[in-house]
Amino acid sequence: MFHDRARIHVQAGRGGDGGLSFRREKHVPKGGPDGGDGGRGGDVVLAADPDLRDLSSFRSGQRFKAGRGENGRGGRRDGAAGAHIELRVPVGTQVDDEEGRIVADLAHPGARYVAARGGAAGRGNRRFATPTRQTPRFAETGLPGEEATLELRLKLLADAALVGLPNAGKSSLLTRISNARPKVADYPFTTLAPVLGTVDAPDGRQLTVADVPGLIEGASAGVGLGHEFLAHLERARLLVHVIDAGDANPGARFETIDRELGAYGAGLDTRPQVVVLNKLDLLPEPPRFEAPDSRVVRVFAVSCATGAGIEEFRRALFELCPPAAAPLARDGDEQLVDYLVYRPRPARGRPYRIFRTDRGFRVVGTPPADEAELDAALRAAGARRGHEIEVGDEVRELA
Repeated sequence: MFHDRARIHVQAGRGGDGGLSFRREKHVPKGGPDGGDGGRGGDVVLAADPDLRDLSSFRSGQRFKAGRGENGRGGRRDGAAGAHIELRVPVGTQVDDEEGRIVADLAHPGARYVAARGGAAGRGNRRFATPTRQTPRFAETGLPGEEATLELRLKLLADAALVGLPNAGKSSLLTRISNARPKVADYPFTTLAPVLGTVDAPDGRQLTVADVPGLIEGASAGVGLGHEFLAHLERARLLVHVIDAGDANPGARFETIDRELGAYGAGLDTRPQVVVLNKLDLLPEPPRFEAPDSRVVRVFAVSCATGAGIEEFRRALFELCPPAAAPLARDGDEQLVDYLVYRPRPARGRPYRIFRTDRGFRVVGTPPADEAELDAALRAAGARRGHEIEVGDEVRELA
């Protein structure tokens, strides 16, 4: 089954704690602090893989957690960074946050997006040594990594997309012009999932054509699976409107789908279109169809059963399909961007830090007003019941 949506939870790794240690060697009874820094937490990264076709590798509600950074140790030994997790997704995957806002669009092969950044590492006690404080008996704890619930939505990347009512012959047309082999049968809704095919030109050029399941009236309002199917048309540069030529009024069929494209939005109603009148073999003479406006750049009459007009249509696709837009680049950089960001990442830092001491833990900065929230942060940092907690001038035990 074709999966074009997935909801996942990602959690980056926590940063490792700084080491609380003092140099202890023979003949060095009062060695200085030598606690190493912790390792940074691992990231969760989404990467666009051109070999993947859908999101079927993700289960609904699946959770992904990166590795925690190692703690710093004595002898100035820093902890290792936590292991990153790389989640491979198909090219064309859009990433939405919990509020439905687009945060990234992995629109080309190799695009990467850091979905959750690992927590900062804690500094070891050697970092806090000063001429007036030569034996610091505290070290920073690592910060928690970011976490988020994300909605992954795949929108097919195709040069042209076949659109029309059910049983118009879209799958048969794709079979004729490309290397795709979708299911073909003489009843509506044979195609239940989008299918991609590659069309080859004699000079070696290639186009990708998508066969989208048949639309029905009301699809733009979500009738049937209208929204899911229409979303796959958004990236197509040319819409190929396939109409059953045997219908008494092919113009009405065109208008039905055109209304749905306009109601859906996303620029579909302004996209250049080609009209293909299919099933020519069932008629005594070619049908008449007047192009309604300048959006329709060409009208073809074909028969997928006999092959009439197919080669002309295949050659014309390369002429009529608009050129691809140049990829966006970073300012002053001609390389491809890693991903397209639609909103800035909010600051996720905390206004306080937690330090581990030789007697328990110390909170420095502005702690949260909710004591339960602070206790949860302390427990995540390693504090346990009975540990001494210093918050400003107040000293208490963790309950």
